[in-house]
Amino acid sequence: MKTKTLLLAIIALSIPVLAQAEDGKNGKKVCDKKHAHMIAKFDTDGDGKLSEEEREAAKAAMAERKAAFIAKHDTNNDGKLDKDEKKAAREAIISQHDTDKDGKLSKEERKAAREAGVRLPGHHGHKHGHKKGGEKGGSRGDSAE
Repeated sequence: MKTKTLLLAIIALSIPVLAQAEDGKNGKKVCDKKHAHMIAKFDTDGDGKLSEEEREAAKAAMAERKAAFIAKHDTNNDGKLDKDEKKAAREAIISQHDTDKDGKLSKEERKAAREAGVRLPGHHGHKHGHKKGGEKGGSRGDSAE
């Protein structure tokens, strides 16, 4: 149950970033996929678009997932995630999907996590912390935000 809640929260937290479509190589592709996913999930009347009521339901679901994510990782109980809490949450997510346990996510590990429905924090179609060709690089396997 914790994993499911975490996954849903990650998706919820990533939606505002995805809403700002990029014209770059990967940005548009990521946004189109996310848009299709949102339509499939919240288009209750099957017309291929979100009505005002469906949009409100999507917003409510995202707010609920965000609140659950914050509640899970808000160790000082102030209702928000500070820098240390965000770092701990990111590390927990990475640790869960770091199959070779080297402290970073390889291209393959990222792909497997995404296929499992995980939206990795700070990873929005860019190659943060990675060298060309998908090799691991940098001090972390993911970006801060």
